[in-house]
Amino acid sequence: MVTIAMGVFFILHGLVHLLYAGHSLRYFQLRPDMTWPDGAWLFSRLFSDQTTRLLAAVMLVLASIGFVIAGIALILQQDWWRPAVIGAAVFSSLIYFLFWDGRFRALDAQGAVGLLINLAILAMVLFFKLT
Repeated sequence: MVTIAMGVFFILHGLVHLLYAGHSLRYFQLRPDMTWPDGAWLFSRLFSDQTTRLLAAVMLVLASIGFVIAGIALILQQDWWRPAVIGAAVFSSLIYFLFWDGRFRALDAQGAVGLLINLAILAMVLFFKLT
């Protein structure tokens, strides 16, 4: 039962990345004052806001796919679920770091909650060897 619950959690965490992708493409707003990923400390110096948003969306879709595949693999008890979820969590964390605006304000609107979830996933998988 724990295996299925964790697999579903990974899938749902991956689907939340699609919300951020939709927001970054400006299909909708997750919050009225949320401008993420505009002003990203790395990419806004290299690209326009529109290109930065597109890059963020593509990367978020890839992270989402990684989490969904890892969750399905865990539910189906495939041995390779662990490296898949580790890769997805590291990649997702990298996305939120690279598209952060470099300021310590409104961190929740810049993926800080997702980053904490990724760190918890990594801790569970690497240190506690769950399932």
